[in-house]
Amino acid sequence: MTGSIALVVFLTLIVCLVLTVPIGFSLGIASLAYILYTKQLTFGFIAQNLVTGCDSFPIMAIPFFVFAGELMGGGGISRRLLNVANVFFGRIRGGLAIVTVVVCMFFAAISGSGPATVAAVGGMVVPTMMKQGYDRKFVLALIAAAGSIGVIIPPSIPMVVYSVTTNSSVSKLFLAGFVPGILIGLVLIAYSYFFAVSHGYKGAEEAFSSKKALKEVKDSIWALLSPVIILGGIYGGIFTPTEAAAVSVIYSLVIGCLVYKELDLKQLMIVTKNACETTATILIVIGCAAGFSKVLTLGRIPTTVATFLTTMTDSKILILLLINVLLLIVGCFMETLCAIMILAPILFPVVTALGVDVTHFGIIMVVNLAIGFITPPLGVNLFVASRVGETTLDDVIKGIIPFLAVMIIVLLAITYIPAISMALPTMFS
Repeated sequence: MTGSIALVVFLTLIVCLVLTVPIGFSLGIASLAYILYTKQLTFGFIAQNLVTGCDSFPIMAIPFFVFAGELMGGGGISRRLLNVANVFFGRIRGGLAIVTVVVCMFFAAISGSGPATVAAVGGMVVPTMMKQGYDRKFVLALIAAAGSIGVIIPPSIPMVVYSVTTNSSVSKLFLAGFVPGILIGLVLIAYSYFFAVSHGYKGAEEAFSSKKALKEVKDSIWALLSPVIILGGIYGGIFTPTEAAAVSVIYSLVIGCLVYKELDLKQLMIVTKNACETTATILIVIGCAAGFSKVLTLGRIPTTVATFLTTMTDSKILILLLINVLLLIVGCFMETLCAIMILAPILFPVVTALGVDVTHFGIIMVVNLAIGFITPPLGVNLFVASRVGETTLDDVIKGIIPFLAVMIIVLLAITYIPAISMALPTMFS
């Protein structure tokens, strides 16, 4: 019975995806197929889960972080972060490439979104790097790869969704994301440096000036303080991650409108519209995925998958490798939040049986699906980078392969060395 249910549900889902039905609706239709096949539930089940799936305090953080990211991009915060990073790193060989990664890491600590990071940072650095003679394929691939750090360094929207799905601690996940995110950033910086050296790219010729550095830091102090306030408030016990998301919106609004004065009424309407569109899409996916997740559970599909994997091999190393391969493949075809909502309930019993910590597995899953941001055909960051660079998707894909390779190496390290993820949560527990 379980096999036939799985066949009906996943065949329906695959057909919908092939027909380019939006992912949220595809999940709803797959749930409808289960209802029609088993006759266990009423049609109201789907509508009910559209509401109850989003009726969660942690999920409230998502629209706030999306809005905060848009406000920071439009309010001049991201541009000032770029200026500060350029003062300190711009003279190194491949300095602009290094600056790009550093700024993406800072912006990641504010927005929680990969595509938002690519759009905000890419729009500023691409024209400058092109003028300095950088290879277009390298530039756009670098921004797409660095933008994926946006969902690893906290705050992270996918981590919020994972915590809701598995009933785990958002704060622990945020703590666990710091070291992996920074490690990926450092690896991208190292690759950028060696690429710049091998291709003869130089840094800025202007000598370092402490006076200019102090001026840029002073001008950007409010931008630099934003991640400190957001993350410091969470770990200082002042507010929850959801409350921190609301604080980040108010902070970004005040700084953009009253301090930097770059957010006028017209710009504010634009960023609000963008945030509303993004949030609406995400919440529809979450609501439909919540119903789909329950359908899978009722059909005993997660238990069947867990049994199948554990009967294939009892090696923890091999099972984690198989899970990584599965997640990397899924990341090529499925949106990150949706993949978490679908696969976390399926894989959670498997990893807990192996003794893998729920927080550690959350980081493994998020890093895997972050790599999905730069893997075609879905690869959202690739599309955003191609639009920012005003070029074809093929150009970005041609340059992404080395970045994929180094990120997969880091993923394996994170998977098999739990201390990379668990050092900070253990320290602060």
